Amino acid sequence: MIQLFLSRLGISQLNPMQQAASAAIQEGRNVVLLSPTGSGKTLAFLLPLLEMFDKDRRGVQALILAPSRELVLQIEQVFKKLQTGFKVNSCYGGHPVSTERNNLKEPPVLLIGTPGRIADHIRREHVDLTGVHTLVLDEFDKSLELGFQKEMEFITGRLDNLSTRILTSATNIGVIPGFTGVINPEILDFTMNTGPAQLQLKAVRSAGTDKLETLFNLVCSLKEEASLIFCNHREAVDRISGHLQKAGLTHGAYHGGMEQEDRELALIRFRNGTHHILLTTDLASRGLDIPEIRHVIHYQFPVTETSWTHRNGRTARMHASGVAWLVMAGDERMPAFIKDEPQFVDVSPSPTLPEPSRWETIYIGLGKKDKLSRSDVAGFLMQKGGLDKDELGRIEILDYASFAAVSSEKVNRLLNRVAGEQIKKKTARIAVARK
Repeated sequence: MIQLFLSRLGISQLNPMQQAASAAIQEGRNVVLLSPTGSGKTLAFLLPLLEMFDKDRRGVQALILAPSRELVLQIEQVFKKLQTGFKVNSCYGGHPVSTERNNLKEPPVLLIGTPGRIADHIRREHVDLTGVHTLVLDEFDKSLELGFQKEMEFITGRLDNLSTRILTSATNIGVIPGFTGVINPEILDFTMNTGPAQLQLKAVRSAGTDKLETLFNLVCSLKEEASLIFCNHREAVDRISGHLQKAGLTHGAYHGGMEQEDRELALIRFRNGTHHILLTTDLASRGLDIPEIRHVIHYQFPVTETSWTHRNGRTARMHASGVAWLVMAGDERMPAFIKDEPQFVDVSPSPTLPEPSRWETIYIGLGKKDKLSRSDVAGFLMQKGGLDKDELGRIEILDYASFAAVSSEKVNRLLNRVAGEQIKKKTARIAVARK
């Protein structure tokens, strides 16, 4: 059965970390799983959960808490791809509590949510968690860092019948708080010797204190390769974004001060290749589905070694190679926790802008709640829109909207051809997805 689930994800076999975690969790032990970003921790705890679910029991049997809406949705998407037949619900901020309340009237077997929203549902008595036997605290250290301890303590205090507790992190958690109930756990540490044989460290240095031009020159030199640019503050992201926009460099921005819809669209456009560059804070350093990052650029040094580790964990993942770049002012020095000496690189002072992306993202005003699937969207855009298979890229289906990457050369023709056409016997707004 496990092999069938893996085939649905396009995976031939579990990696050693996933095998070890699955075995430990199925034996009912309390587990602390330490493994780098991108190593497949989500699958490591989802698969053994399936063996622990009782299909004849009604109610929530397992609860997963994650620190961000994006991570909650990512876990839910992986579970749905397994096609298990078990109901799953996700709860998070940014959309109405009433929608989730209605979904919870027929309780799922698996409930996934952010600590704040799950605590809210418990207080409102929207959900009964007395049947929960397994708790997963995913990216636990990040939840603590974001100040969710009070909510997690409240939630765990309402779980009276727990038998299995699982904590995951990409770095060592240190002292485990007592409220988790995790005593003498089996610690599976796969963070050792994962560093970066395949991660190169390079640096560029500005002549003075202003690093904006140096960053622009560096990004242009990387051509169309996917790059994440990390800053420490939202204001820095906005300032740099304005500078790059004036210089004609297409990119996306992502930070906690943005509206949820704008953050979501920035990630979608980055994932599907409409943007090759994403400016962000440490909010994007882990727990997000943004694969195949070739370059991580530290415009500002991270404040802690943990942040340094998580940022760099976005590249050189799963046997791929990557480059971490430092953008340094004339007299700037590296923090003590950066042990390796970077290779300093000179970049052209007269850069050429990268080629425009071959993709544009279109919006379709129907989603999962309208029973829309990826195959529905693909069929519609090829049959009604006249696209060839190689002119259609990544398709993402959200609850009430869908997004597809289409050839930028064909987007205007496509929109003209589908104007007024119905998809699944429904008329929907279809347009270029922009803020």
